Amino acid sequence: MKRNTIVIGVTLLILATFAWAGWANWEYRKQAAERALASAAHADLIPVAPGDVPQSQTSLVGKPAPDFVLEDLSGRTVALSSFKGKPLLINFWATWCGPCKIETPWLIELQNEYAAKGFQIVGISTEGEDLQPGDKEGLARQKAAVAKFVKEEHMQYPVLVNGDSLANTYGGLDAMPTSVYVNRDGKVVAVQLGITSKEDMVANINKALGSGS
Repeated sequence: MKRNTIVIGVTLLILATFAWAGWANWEYRKQAAERALASAAHADLIPVAPGDVPQSQTSLVGKPAPDFVLEDLSGRTVALSSFKGKPLLINFWATWCGPCKIETPWLIELQNEYAAKGFQIVGISTEGEDLQPGDKEGLARQKAAVAKFVKEEHMQYPVLVNGDSLANTYGGLDAMPTSVYVNRDGKVVAVQLGITSKEDMVANINKALGSGS
């Protein structure tokens, strides 16, 4: 009986050790992730110089924004022409994109601040999944992930899905976020690749608010 008690005790000790090791490893990874996120949130945001934006995207400037027809989260089709006459910020982003999460509160604030002037932000989720036409299951899965992000971040502006289908027409979309500013005439006035400062966003919004050319 005593021997059995010892065996049971040793077994429980071994199990407890493995359990603690697993918890410690999980806790370490959790803390590391939190430190990385905190560092990113407080990092100095260095604007991308104009020369750092790929030629395929700078070539959009001065030209009509490429048209698109995408679905929103409710399944309604939305075309670029739906926003005719409005200065726009077309923001390509992804749910997995850390910088996108950082800039989302700025976008919400800017939409509220400039809405009275007719300004409109259009978020286009670009998850990198390259969904094939007719992939209803993939699209539903993507919508669910995007809807969760939109709810958590309290995004009030229109959000469309399957932005990957626009990669070729919008210069590759090789970095998230990518922001395309469009004036009232429907012409691109600025392209920003990657995260920038809120001040730079305001400057580009003011370009979009101008009379155009």
